[in-house]
Amino acid sequence: MHLFSAMFLLVMLAGMPSEALYPSPEEGWQIYSSAQDADGKCICTVVAPAQNMCNRDPRSRQLRQLMEKVQNISQSMEVLDLRTFRDLQYVKNTEGLMKVVDGKLKVASENPRSLNPKGFQEVKDKVNQLLPLLPVLEQYKADAKMILRLREEVRNLSLVLMAIQEEMGAYDYEELRQRVLLLETRLHSCMQKLGCGKLTGVSNPITVRASGSRFGSWMTDTMIPSSDNRVWSMDGYFKGRRVLEYRTMSDFMKGQNFVQHLLPHPWAGTGHVVYNGSLYYNKYQSNIIIKYHFRSRSVLVQRSLSGAGYNNTFPYSWGGSSDIDLMADENGLWAVYTTINNAGNIVISRLEPQSLEILQTWDTGFPKRSAGESFMICGTLYVTNSHLAGAKIYFAYYTNTSSYEYTDIPFHNQYSHISMMDYNPRERVLYTWNNGHQVLYNVTLFQVIKTSGD
Repeated sequence: MHLFSAMFLLVMLAGMPSEALYPSPEEGWQIYSSAQDADGKCICTVVAPAQNMCNRDPRSRQLRQLMEKVQNISQSMEVLDLRTFRDLQYVKNTEGLMKVVDGKLKVASENPRSLNPKGFQEVKDKVNQLLPLLPVLEQYKADAKMILRLREEVRNLSLVLMAIQEEMGAYDYEELRQRVLLLETRLHSCMQKLGCGKLTGVSNPITVRASGSRFGSWMTDTMIPSSDNRVWSMDGYFKGRRVLEYRTMSDFMKGQNFVQHLLPHPWAGTGHVVYNGSLYYNKYQSNIIIKYHFRSRSVLVQRSLSGAGYNNTFPYSWGGSSDIDLMADENGLWAVYTTINNAGNIVISRLEPQSLEILQTWDTGFPKRSAGESFMICGTLYVTNSHLAGAKIYFAYYTNTSSYEYTDIPFHNQYSHISMMDYNPRERVLYTWNNGHQVLYNVTLFQVIKTSGD
């Protein structure tokens, strides 16, 4: 019997919700390296992003460019149409004036002596009133040139489309696309089974929507597994009670198909989380955590987080009553906060979701007021050093070993003021609220997997 072992190094770029937008058409499944080490073990490094619908296909890129050109031409035609309509109205309005001037000039031409100084001044005044027609006529000349240019662009577009159509005729393109989608689906299913990893990178931001005030939070259910596609939005950090529930991510992006929940108690901060159909949030002016069930529209349980600061006693660097931050990851429900006994350093507590009892607590030693935001991935707390532009993920605390390290993981803070940053383990993305914008980030996780067999 032959025994062998293989070790795979997998870098996972986690996928976004299928209805959201993706960061870059150039990102795809890539094998960064494939080799054998001295012991004969297979070492592979793979980047696995979300399904990209064959975005890297050159023909898809050509079609996107053509669509952009068509859109530009359509916009130019609309501008021409509006301008022509406006100028035509002006010409119609001056038609009577031109007839008067024409009549006076004819009389003066037939009988020059009839043009006395008063009549000459009248003609001169009428002609001056017609002077604004000159730039209108000049614009007509420019528009005529633009129409010729647009006609040439349309002709070029037709030639390119014909070339693409001839090229695609040689393939069953739809069949190829379906095969690629099936492969990517299987690869993502495999990736989801691989479990946890260490954060090594954050993608460029993907702006999903711009709505609400400067501060707020938005989220989907973090429970694994879950088929719940609802999206929740909570605007503001101070005494809010209104929660908007959207049916899907697409509805959230369009701002449609939502219902409203009016919470029985107002919230504080933006550190809310939805876990298994319930909203967990910090009650205003207290260190009480409330579990609110959406379907029954009722509070199932509430419990004080013993010793936790509140009401801007120990907030993140941006303030906003962000003393207590609730979050979820692959390992369950967590509370991040601090106490006077911990001298303002970040404390992590794992919570029992039904009773909200504390199961275990860790003191990270990192001052909470020096943190911009934080989030949990696979039992590790990652902390940013600022909420402003130039922020990076600066500190990591590992609850499985009760140890920490300083990190240097940059990310683009596009709108320069993050007031909420949470990881969703079901989708493996970061949800952020950034200066009135709802933004997603893909994350890259590094994992070493050892397998053996005979």
